[in-house]
Amino acid sequence: MQKEEWLLCPICGNKTRLKIREDTELKNFPLFCPKCKQEVLISIKQFNMSVIKEPDAQTQSR
Repeated sequence: MQKEEWLLCPICGNKTRLKIREDTELKNFPLFCPKCKQEVLISIKQFNMSVIKEPDAQTQSR
């Protein structure tokens, strides 16, 4: 039987509405937390979650 775990929000640490299994792989997945109302881009491979930091928009000067 496959091991399953709830996906936890990387910001507040609460459970989200998703469960992942050992063989789940996600790339650039927009994870929404219903508790803190934040959305974060994540990648997951073998229960290892990494948060993808997007560069802040820079103003262009001419």
